[in-house]
Amino acid sequence: MNQTTPSRQNAWPTTLVLIGLVLAMIGYSYRETLAAMAEIWWRSDTYAHGFLVPVISGWLAWRSRHRLVNQAPGIWLLLVVPLACMVFAWLLGDLTAVNALTQFSVVAIIVLACAALLGKSVSRQLAFPLLFLFFAVPIGDFLMPKLMEWTADFTVIALRLSGIPVYREGQNFVVPSGNWSVVEACSGIRYLIASLTVGTLYAYLTYTSLKRRLIFVGISLLVPVVANWLRAYLIVMIGHLSGNKLAVGVDHLIYGWVFFGVVIAIMFAIGMRWAETEKPQRSPASSPPVATPAAHAGRLWLSTLLIAGIASAGPLARGLLQDANDKTTPQLALPPAIAPWQAAPRFIDLQPQFSNPSATLHEAFQAGDQQVGLYIAYYRNQDYDRKLVTSTNTLIAPANPEWQLTGAGTTAGSGQALPAGIRIYEFSRKFGVSDSRYQAWQWYWINGWLTSSDILAKALTAWSMLSGHGDDSAVVILYAPKAEAERSLSAFSRDMADAIQRTLAEAHAR
Repeated sequence: MNQTTPSRQNAWPTTLVLIGLVLAMIGYSYRETLAAMAEIWWRSDTYAHGFLVPVISGWLAWRSRHRLVNQAPGIWLLLVVPLACMVFAWLLGDLTAVNALTQFSVVAIIVLACAALLGKSVSRQLAFPLLFLFFAVPIGDFLMPKLMEWTADFTVIALRLSGIPVYREGQNFVVPSGNWSVVEACSGIRYLIASLTVGTLYAYLTYTSLKRRLIFVGISLLVPVVANWLRAYLIVMIGHLSGNKLAVGVDHLIYGWVFFGVVIAIMFAIGMRWAETEKPQRSPASSPPVATPAAHAGRLWLSTLLIAGIASAGPLARGLLQDANDKTTPQLALPPAIAPWQAAPRFIDLQPQFSNPSATLHEAFQAGDQQVGLYIAYYRNQDYDRKLVTSTNTLIAPANPEWQLTGAGTTAGSGQALPAGIRIYEFSRKFGVSDSRYQAWQWYWINGWLTSSDILAKALTAWSMLSGHGDDSAVVILYAPKAEAERSLSAFSRDMADAIQRTLAEAHAR
């Protein structure tokens, strides 16, 4: 049996102290990002498990201590390259106010810094406890629209197969007993994230082979999605069969969680049948002897300073770039009307859902029998409370009491003042008639660049900031009655797109 040499015994206390100092420095440098992450844990039931993730990771690391008896902590300097990449990713995320990117990057910085100071051999032993920290990142809301769509699709199909007639518009549908809507709470994102987190931990603790662990994690992803479809269908059926006396109030959520709990319990019970007992661990071979305690300590201190310097570079660069921002309030003027278009009163009471813009413009134009609405939201000095591209900024919010989206797609732009692709939305008044249907075109203006892609808009904003040109950005939305939308929007964009482009450029120059 191998014995731990004094040099290894002396290496652990110094390493742990330096890791603690680096983590304290990271916590201070990225305190705003970490506080924002904790705030999401506090206010969102979906991500409340984030408070437990660091505790669980610490317990898992402590549980593995017997494997590290003969392992000496080392230095893994190759990790400074991905560490620098994650610092840069955090900077891009912070400049463009992308919470998911900044929070993921901070956790990656913590994991990489710890692994770099623990060394390759020890990091392999602690791989799962370190990687489990990523479950603290509150990410997943981007899946909501697709999950809502799948839930609505399954519910409508299942109801029709059950002999119940259904009329559907978007995520809203009508059955003979009443109206139903698939809202964000019905997406199943809470079930999915809870199942994935617990299922991954369960797989690690229950199985020893990688194959079984991966299979169970895959099941943990599939089961909550299908269970949510069945839950939505059963709730509508209970409401319909009971004359809307059951499953329509608070019990709607109670039934959902009870059903989910039963399904997950069954999944874990089945998974237990293939549980693997942990095989006795052979004492790992001793690491190569440390040359001298003094030499190792010197390299460790220099490596710690290097890692701390790289990790702290992101917030320092962010401060320098933000100090160069234009602090003035933009002025957005109405684009001059180009014949045959003339300014006219707005023909519907639609208000696009874009929060905290620096300036807005919402007008209508008319040319003969053609009507087009124009909405522009202009953003400057963007931060986490004021940003152009975010999941909550949309033409019509799901909870809008009057309007609903009924379709979405893209079309090719025509003209130099239009992007190559334009986002198309169809919308109407909820359960409205044919004459209350409209079509909208939407694209982004990012400091002179045009795009309809959220990802590209974020990338262009980051590039504009890094190149010293600020973060001025805007969304442009045109809308018209659906019956004449193709003709009206094409004509208006052909005639007025250049004027809109000049208006935005002038706002940026002022």
